[in-house]
Amino acid sequence: MSRASLPGSHDSGYRNARILAICQGLFTCAISIDLTLTALTGYQLAPDKSLATLPFALITVAGAVVTWFAAFLIQRLGRRLSFALGALAGAIGGAISVWSVFHGHFWGFCIGTAAVGVFQAFAQYYRLAAADAVSAEFKSRAISTVLTGGVIAAVLGPALASWSKDLFPTALFSGAYLMVALLSLLSMIVLLVFYRDTGAAAAVQAAAEPELPARATSEIARQPVFVAALANNVVGSMVMMFIMTAAPLAAVACRHGIDDGANIIQWHLVGMYAPSFFAGALIKRIGLGPVVLAGVALNLACALIAMASTSLPAFYVALLCLGVGWNFMFVGGTTLLAQSYRPSERARAQGLSEFLRYAATALATLAAGPLLEHYGWSALNLAILPLLLVCAVVSVWWMLANAAAARNTAANTAAAS
Repeated sequence: MSRASLPGSHDSGYRNARILAICQGLFTCAISIDLTLTALTGYQLAPDKSLATLPFALITVAGAVVTWFAAFLIQRLGRRLSFALGALAGAIGGAISVWSVFHGHFWGFCIGTAAVGVFQAFAQYYRLAAADAVSAEFKSRAISTVLTGGVIAAVLGPALASWSKDLFPTALFSGAYLMVALLSLLSMIVLLVFYRDTGAAAAVQAAAEPELPARATSEIARQPVFVAALANNVVGSMVMMFIMTAAPLAAVACRHGIDDGANIIQWHLVGMYAPSFFAGALIKRIGLGPVVLAGVALNLACALIAMASTSLPAFYVALLCLGVGWNFMFVGGTTLLAQSYRPSERARAQGLSEFLRYAATALATLAAGPLLEHYGWSALNLAILPLLLVCAVVSVWWMLANAAAARNTAANTAAAS
């Protein structure tokens, strides 16, 4: 019995994907508020202005540290409870941030942003949970469904940050962190009330198809499909954060307005999430390999456009290409990752992939500002070209290995018949 034909597994899998899309939207709203204002709030509260960016960095650092452990907690407690605990951490972090802003407490604010990073670590598994709940041919569609939740949130989040930051005139920005707490709390409620773990379907599958023994982590990591998944997830996210972090600063340095810098990022965020409405269908129509290579090509287009011109339209087009390219690489890479492990290997494979992606993203975020200052916008875009080349080569390697495996399977089937 195939997984697609398991009783109720397909319908419950898509129901969960839609619930996770809502939670993805709530998370994206909350994190975009935090990311929009945290640097400014840190500067306002820091006893030493050189520490102003520490609260911002702690979101990514806490996420990187927790993401490995989150994979094993999800395996132990189940997705529903684990995701709810992650959302609760976000709500607590938002509340601590509100208290810290009211009392002018910088280190308390650092604790609050780190707790939001914990929420981010758990939320990164939403797309993988959706992929694990459906059969192989529907994984990319389930992943895309979850990411569609970020489309409205990408626009609404910064607007909500702007509206809520002045809710309490005596404590600037505290209202925005109250929104973070409320959005996180709402996400927790949605998860506890509507989300259902798919353990029953997994049990039916295990009875129908005896589970293969777990392999060593090194054996999993050597598979072409895992290496291609890692390349697309890590390179896609690293390149995206590297260029996105520097883009507003580069736009201002090129004599565009601060509002222009914010609008460029908002346009970029739409590019990141809007393709989720059709990325899954596109993968089903033309194949996984061509879509991830299209993502690499769009990132290449971003770099070439940015190096060719520093006009405002060039910034808009380059960052839009960057967003769409990231989406194709991220959806494709996540689909590849979901195909690379057996059920008993899920925590280790997902934990390793997400930890490496987070670590690379944190490195890119921290490096973008100093490198922009010392080498300039064109050099930053030039620096991503070798990474894109490596990703393209690895993706082609997986495509060739996959085609060879398919031919061998077909030959063995023909010989057996």
